[in-house]
Amino acid sequence: MTLDNLIGKSLERIEPDSTAIQRILEAAQRNLKDAELTGLSNETRFDTAYKAIMQLANASLQASGFRTLTSKPGHHQTLIQSLVKTVGIETDRMIVLDALRKQRNITDYSGDLVEDAAVTECLLQARYLLQTVTVWLHSQN
Repeated sequence: MTLDNLIGKSLERIEPDSTAIQRILEAAQRNLKDAELTGLSNETRFDTAYKAIMQLANASLQASGFRTLTSKPGHHQTLIQSLVKTVGIETDRMIVLDALRKQRNITDYSGDLVEDAAVTECLLQARYLLQTVTVWLHSQN
């Protein structure tokens, strides 16, 4: 399956805007830096690291000429799954990112506490993705 197969279902085509993509990348970097602040609660750190992951996935999708249809359900899942096609992450890593998405949903809707291990994993994945997306974006120029 290609990203073109998702046009009208969960994606739309756009003209990549390098200025907007750079702003999203910078926002992800700020969120990751905030998520590393140990004085914050686990829930805030996890949510902020997860937000960085979403921003990085969004930047790579936009750089590829697509945007999620946020009016349709599942746009976070689409962003994560698109990373296999945009920056070429391994399916195993995408599965880990999707597990973090599910954890975030549980936390947001149930008020469950976030364990230290989940924060650590989310931070690890956000750092990895920042490096991957940054290298990939530079290779596109």
